[in-house]
Amino acid sequence: MTKRAESKYKIDRRLNVNLWGRPKSPLNKREYGPGQHGQRRKKPSDFGLQLMAKQRLKGYYGNIGERQFRRMYEEAARRRGDTGENLVGLLERRLDALVYRAKFVLTVFAARQFVNHGHIKVNGKRVNIPSYQVKEGDIIEVKDRSKQLAVVLEAAASNERDVPDYIEADHKGMRAKFVRVPALADVPYPVQMEPHLVVEFYSR
Repeated sequence: MTKRAESKYKIDRRLNVNLWGRPKSPLNKREYGPGQHGQRRKKPSDFGLQLMAKQRLKGYYGNIGERQFRRMYEEAARRRGDTGENLVGLLERRLDALVYRAKFVLTVFAARQFVNHGHIKVNGKRVNIPSYQVKEGDIIEVKDRSKQLAVVLEAAASNERDVPDYIEADHKGMRAKFVRVPALADVPYPVQMEPHLVVEFYSR
């Protein structure tokens, strides 16, 4: 379902982390960056740490474009409360992120394509916008004609990851309910995410 097989692993190597915790990641064999100088140890600057934190968070959700990611940060900054927590909440409310979290597909990239191709309904209506913001209580469902697709059945049966507790998933009916907006501590990131550094990056 995804065209991004090569580039997603390039993202892993460039950021020097197994970003999605996948067993196929090249970081499982080569724990260093790409290129001639990939094995050199470098001490990053404060700016470098902030940039890396932004790239990790942006990359995790399917390598969101910079303009769109910055708009999400600005929306998070406008809201009351902690900007970093708000940013994570907005990212987790994306429709493609929730399709991935509910284990309807195996990867974030596949989730984006799955939504783009019209396989998903929200509250009974077809939605094909991956960045669509789902609200608490909304029902996300795989379209009837798509429920028996091999990629859907494979993802639902996979033991690679669990469905987090802010989503109620029914894999027999291939539907899920978005129960609540999660806090950072609730999100099952395979690597450490530091949204406070992302806030510092954009606040410079």
